[in-house]
Amino acid sequence: MRAGKEPVRDQIVLSEVMYALSDPVRLEIVAFLAERGEQPCSTCCTDMPKSSLSHHYKVLRETGVISTRVEGTRHYNSLRADDLNGRFPGLLASVVEAIHGQP
Repeated sequence: MRAGKEPVRDQIVLSEVMYALSDPVRLEIVAFLAERGEQPCSTCCTDMPKSSLSHHYKVLRETGVISTRVEGTRHYNSLRADDLNGRFPGLLASVVEAIHGQP
């Protein structure tokens, strides 16, 4: 089961992905998921209101950066690395490398 709209691989648009990656909080979420794999929303490393965090997950999901799987009352998020690499080879690896290279 999916939570919210996720575009299929062929409908992932570069400008929308770049928009999603333009926010520092969303970059932090991407780095967190890249390092740890699939995680429930509640384990993200950001300290902010749940409503704000939900908004950031929604942007990432609706632009095709992450996928959300629902299990009971928990929502598990993971990067759509295969889909992003299929559409934009090397983009995700470059972004994650740049995030880890920041001071």
